[in-house]
Order: sequence, then C-alpha cells, then structure tokens
Amino acid sequence: MILRPGRFVRLSLVLAGAAVACLDQRGVASAEAAERCWTPDAMAARTDEKAITKGVRTFDTPSKARTLQPFDAVSPDLRGAIRRVKLADGKKWIALTFDLCEMQGEIAGYDGAIFDYLRANGVKATLFAGGKWMRSHGERTQQIMADPLFEFGNHAEAHRNLRLLSGEALTNEIAGPQFAFEAARETLAGTQCLKDKPELAAHIPPRMSLFRFPFGACNAASLDAVNDAGLLAIQWDVSTGDPVPAQTAGAIAKSMIARAKPGSILIAHANGRGYHTAEAMPLAIPALRAKGFEFVTVSELLAAGTPEITATCYNTRPGDTDRYDTFFLPKKTSPKPAIETKPNERAPSAR
Repeated sequence: MILRPGRFVRLSLVLAGAAVACLDQRGVASAEAAERCWTPDAMAARTDEKAITKGVRTFDTPSKARTLQPFDAVSPDLRGAIRRVKLADGKKWIALTFDLCEMQGEIAGYDGAIFDYLRANGVKATLFAGGKWMRSHGERTQQIMADPLFEFGNHAEAHRNLRLLSGEALTNEIAGPQFAFEAARETLAGTQCLKDKPELAAHIPPRMSLFRFPFGACNAASLDAVNDAGLLAIQWDVSTGDPVPAQTAGAIAKSMIARAKPGSILIAHANGRGYHTAEAMPLAIPALRAKGFEFVTVSELLAAGTPEITATCYNTRPGDTDRYDTFFLPKKTSPKPAIETKPNERAPSAR
C-alpha cells in the first residue's frame, strides 16, 4: 500500500462535494458501460445465487498484493465511527447500505432481487463488500461497479473481528478488499466491451474510501488502522435486523420507516443473510419516499452535511457489539456436580 505516515490531510468535504457534482456525468458513462457489457437478463436476479454454500475454500486465498491508488490518512476531525450525518434544515436525504460479507470456507449469496428492485425504482445504495465476496462474485462485482446507482465500500477481507487482530493480520484484513476492488476495476476497464471506449470505465472511482467493520465491532487500534489506511469508518443509526431469520419483511419495513430521519444511514444485507430483505424493500422504500426522503449514497450524504462521530462502534448502544469477541468460541460446559456417597455405598451408574 502507498501510505504517507504521520500526514493527516483533511478529507475535505469540499472535494467530496466536487465529486458529487460530477456524479451525473459519471452516471451517464457508467450506465453506458453496463449496457455495453451486459444484457438486462445477465444482470437480473437468479434464484440459485442467493443461497450460501458451506465447505467451499476456492476463494479463501487473498487477492494478490498490488500497489494501491494513492491516499492520505483520515484527518483528525473525521476519525472515529460515523453513525449518521447532520444535514441542513429541510434536506431529507438518507443512505441505504447493504453488506456483502463472506467468511472463510463458504461462498455467500447474492440477493439479486434486491438489486432488481433498486434498479427498477432508481434507488441509490452503498454496498459494503468483503474482498473474498468480490472474488467469488467477480461478474456481479463488475456489474455493481458499472452501475451509477451504486458505490462500493470496504467490508474487510473475510469478515473477521478486527478487535481481535493486530499487526499484519489487521493490515491484511483492511487491504484485501482494496486489492480486490482495484483489480476488478482494472479487469472491467480491459474488457472487450469497453476497449474502444476506455473513458467509460475511467468514471468509476479508482479506489474505495469507505469502510464498515465486520459485526459493527471495533476498538481504538482497529479504528486507527482503518483511518490510517485512508478509509472513513461508516456505522449506522438504523438497523433493519434482517440477519435474524424470524424478522419478517413487515418488521424490517416498519423499522426503516419508523426510525429513519434526515441524515440516517440504514444497514441491511444482500449476501443471502438478509432474511426477507428483498420483500421488505417494496414496502419500505415507497413509504419513505412518501414521507419526503431521498435515497443517496453514503459519499453523497457525507458531502451534504456534518458527520456525527463516536469514539467506538456499536449497533444501537455502546458496548452491544463487544459480545462478538467471544461469540464464536466453543461454549464451555459446566462440569457435572460430584455425587456424594455414604461409606460403603456405591455411586449410581450412568444410564
């Protein structure tokens, strides 16, 4: 990675605003790129892609290291966990985000029905993808990349708990998705469908600048590592609760509609672990639009206001993601109490 240690250049929201001002031009170019490379049928959902396949290690090997696009460490005023954005009075923007995580020894899903609905209704969203997910879903990654409605954020290499990592292991978990994204972008730019129009791929951002912690769990060391890698740490203030199988589409939609407010960042999943999420979107999005909300990407939201930052990461209250430090450890079993016996009395045999 190219890193300038000790240099804290403010990630200027003025520059972010300039990037947003170019979105219309980028959008037209990216839309043309998608249309040149894929038919509507090729981008449509397939039912066989949603399921998670366990016991597959084909994509466990990390992406090949490469020289990343230049970046600066996050400036002091933007370091920490961004939960939402304070907007000017009257602006009702919200950012819908979907996590695309994948752990070792599996291939996670791709919930194409979500993307079909977002595309059909012109809804922008930010996708936080793991490096492993991008490798195992190479074509879908490029389709999302070329679509002006969507932007990518980094969701760590293989969804490990960064609170438990340090040194090279921590660095690799952060760098892996950057390698995967920039490699996918390079591959897309070199495809036959774009070779005669390289300027179309040139409008796709050269690097990811956003990061979401696996499990929403971080500590001071992992936050610093993410910010030092030039990535803004993006949490959320509205959780759909969609990884819970019992959470119905109605309950997901109700949570979104009731809790969203101007500047909110909403979290859901599109990797096969968002139970009933696809069914919830047609319930929630029209209702939120009826309330005057406009869907934008996280980058657009950041450019439009002042991020609200906390010193740590959490779901709904500080400390509620600390449980993931021991969540995957083998559960301890309590030893059976000793059976007291009287002299010359035999203990009962196990049945």
